[in-house]
Amino acid sequence: MAFSFDWVDAFSSRPFGGNGCAVLHDAAHLDDETCMNVVRETSLVECTFTGPSDVADIRVRYFLASREIPFAGHPTVATVAAMRRRGLIEDGPLTLETLAGIVPVTVKGDAVSMVQIAPEFGRDVPAEIVAPAIGLAPADILHPPQIVSTGLPFCITVLSSRDALTRAALNTDALADYFNEIEAPSTDAMEPFLVTLEGATEDGDTCARLLLAPPSPAEDPFTGSATGAMAAYLWARGLIDAPRFVAEQGHGMGRPGRADVEVLGPRDAIEGVRVSGRGYVLMSGEFHL
Repeated sequence: MAFSFDWVDAFSSRPFGGNGCAVLHDAAHLDDETCMNVVRETSLVECTFTGPSDVADIRVRYFLASREIPFAGHPTVATVAAMRRRGLIEDGPLTLETLAGIVPVTVKGDAVSMVQIAPEFGRDVPAEIVAPAIGLAPADILHPPQIVSTGLPFCITVLSSRDALTRAALNTDALADYFNEIEAPSTDAMEPFLVTLEGATEDGDTCARLLLAPPSPAEDPFTGSATGAMAAYLWARGLIDAPRFVAEQGHGMGRPGRADVEVLGPRDAIEGVRVSGRGYVLMSGEFHL
């Protein structure tokens, strides 16, 4: 069978920026192994598979090379931008059925805004456990790392400087110790999401990195779901003065990405996080499966 696809660079308005995602249209019925094989074939971090929904406008399934995940940010931008480019949806609001719940989205051309669900704040993780996993010293971590999810959990880790962010390097042995500490089910969930409170450019307010273990690529160029979790962490802990800011990621990889972020609700009762970015459709074609 042939499935139409679009390869979209999400959180970017130009080719080869942000984070790539392949979107397979009308393919949500495919079995898990086929979906994972598609991700492995592309060498991307994630791919999405769309289909009809009984509870929302569109059903979206999100896959890593190793498993299905409930939600992901940059693939959401990619999926909606791809469908808008094909004329499958119009400008305006729509809803996505995901394993993390119904995600409200607004689209205008290549600009996509999603509202991620209210954050779930999990346990703090000792800096002495997180730091070795990312090749840094505990002193490089400014605030207690914490597991936070706005649809997908990450360990939000605020670093002391852009220099520390640049120096970070994955240590797989220490990462295994970290996953044992937090009792994670696998090595592709709850990774440390590294952020500094200074942008990569004059326009940015934060800059981040996400280092990944195999079978994923070594680093994620832009992580929309972690950006939502990071925003909730920063706002709840009083580390940012305003709920709106510009998040940047991927500049050190030569794939600069940008999101406009707004935390919804007061610091002690966050209702959700709006994460907005653009999607550039780089190529289109067919998968023959």
